[in-house]
Amino acid sequence: MTFDQLSSRAQTVYKVLQDFVDNECIPALSIFEQQLGTGAARFQSVPPIMERLKARAKQLGLWNLFLGPEFGDLGAGLTNFEYGHMAELMGRCIRLAPEACNCSAPDTGNIEVLAKYGTPSQKERWLTPLLAGEIRSAFAMTEPAVASSDATNISTSISRQGNSWVVNGRKWWITGAGDPRCKLFLVMGKSNPGSSNVHLQQSIVLVPADTPGVQVVRPLQVFGYDDAPAGHCEVVFKDVKVPLDNIILGEGRGFEVMQGRLGPGRIHHCMRAIGMAERAMELTLARITSREAFGRKLAENAVVMHQIGNCRMDVEQARLLVLHAADKMDRVDPKAAQREIAIAKIRVPNLVLQVLDHCIQMHGAAGLGVDLPLAEMYAGARCLRIADGPDDAHLSQLGRNEIQKYLKKHKSQSSKL
Repeated sequence: MTFDQLSSRAQTVYKVLQDFVDNECIPALSIFEQQLGTGAARFQSVPPIMERLKARAKQLGLWNLFLGPEFGDLGAGLTNFEYGHMAELMGRCIRLAPEACNCSAPDTGNIEVLAKYGTPSQKERWLTPLLAGEIRSAFAMTEPAVASSDATNISTSISRQGNSWVVNGRKWWITGAGDPRCKLFLVMGKSNPGSSNVHLQQSIVLVPADTPGVQVVRPLQVFGYDDAPAGHCEVVFKDVKVPLDNIILGEGRGFEVMQGRLGPGRIHHCMRAIGMAERAMELTLARITSREAFGRKLAENAVVMHQIGNCRMDVEQARLLVLHAADKMDRVDPKAAQREIAIAKIRVPNLVLQVLDHCIQMHGAAGLGVDLPLAEMYAGARCLRIADGPDDAHLSQLGRNEIQKYLKKHKSQSSKL
């Protein structure tokens, strides 16, 4: 599973993207932060540099790279394995590159939902402008009042009243809700709480952001970082009415939609995280080979050598886990690759966090500040141990599946004796 295994077209895209990220996105970071401003202004406008980067990405053919062959001409047609390499490159500039290429969450997952399950009218109204990067969207699932790691706990109500669905509930950590370009919420709630099947109680409805009753309460911070202008927000839906045809796929099919959305997204997150780790290692290698302490270069210290060695092993292990999962998704499908996706989802953020922790340590006090991206990278990677399902939930399911697999095999073998 190496670069040489990519198609010639994917290799060309990779090289163009690598140049775009390193020579256009990373140098634009300081401009982006300056244009964001301070305080509430950070959520009121989008830095002009972002639109210039998006225009440049379109010009270079680096647009909607996440949409694979199954989506026809909507995207670049890359396989999951090929896109994994691209996502890693974009992770090197996590703040700008994914959005510049229209490959940032939560839009990627929402686009896939609309492309797979949307009606023609839903696609015309929402999918088309999302694909063009003209608007942004949010996925509203997590709630403050319940343990959302168990999605059957979701308490937001979606009730049918006449020709409308009425949504009532409070959500939080809703990525993208603070962006002034956010025009659409995909909201998960219970439309049939009395169903005996707990996985058929939920539905997902499309809620335009300007619908009366939608209130973005506040942006939340992760270790002090606000991720403006997108943010991670607390949002209240109070007597929000939308047409009946705003439901996705059908009533009671929220879990089905959600599972179709999360598999690829988990791989995207993991590979972008590896890009962060590679960028952190580059910054660290530049520092230790140029900085002296106690009469010699830091790179000559055996402890530092060990830390760099451990970082390299962690990154390589993480990359192979993700590419293995992506390859299996290509050969079978996300459901059949559930085991490999779960392993990557659990292990990769932890490995990346170890790398970032070493890199911060080797930078000393500088690693903790805002002059370098290391602390912000750490905050982002730490989120991944909770986002799209916490480690513990995935680990329990993984262990349960392994036990059931053994018992099934053991029972089968015993019956033959």
